[in-house]
Amino acid sequence: MKLGDPKNVFWEALLLTVVVFFFGLLIGYAVEESRFTTVDRYYAQSEISLMDIFTLNSFTIDQNSSCDVLVQTNLDFADRIYKEAQILDSYEQAGKISTDLELAHKKYDLLRTILWVNSIKVREHCGNELNSVVYLYQQNTPDLAQKATQNVWSKVLFDFKQKNGGKIVLIPISTDSNLISLRPLIDKYHVERFPTVIINDQVISQLSSVEELDKYLT
Repeated sequence: MKLGDPKNVFWEALLLTVVVFFFGLLIGYAVEESRFTTVDRYYAQSEISLMDIFTLNSFTIDQNSSCDVLVQTNLDFADRIYKEAQILDSYEQAGKISTDLELAHKKYDLLRTILWVNSIKVREHCGNELNSVVYLYQQNTPDLAQKATQNVWSKVLFDFKQKNGGKIVLIPISTDSNLISLRPLIDKYHVERFPTVIINDQVISQLSSVEELDKYLT
């Protein structure tokens, strides 16, 4: 081949494209692995905190002690994993190459399901001192209309949390994580469509404003 031959230029360009794509893929995996490591570290800390809260709650309920500690620990933990979930969501929106972040999301959905069960027990023990707000949605729905609705609901619930942060336990859970423990809870409240919000056992399938949600708080 002569220098400047179009065929030679084509193969050189193809080789350069393959090399750039390969290194881009490696960098992408490295970035996502770093993100997963960060999320996994958060998860490990939250898992320990949840077990610690369970131990405290079991002792407090058994001893018929004050509900102040029960309510506050659940509020604090819910705030913690809510903030961590926001970090995870930002990573997922940046694009996924491996399935690590999807696995991390399922693990957090499990933590939030356990928190929901615990919140039900605390509310039964302490009456109206704890307001639980459970947001059930589908992470991987192909329905564009449903995605748009969920985006609106997420923004309304974010504003609701900002307004009533110290009063509510906000628990967003993706229902397509296929968690066995979540199914009985969904059946208990007869939820058949998503998104749905459950505030203190009240099922809400139509949502428009923060003010509308305020009336369900105790």
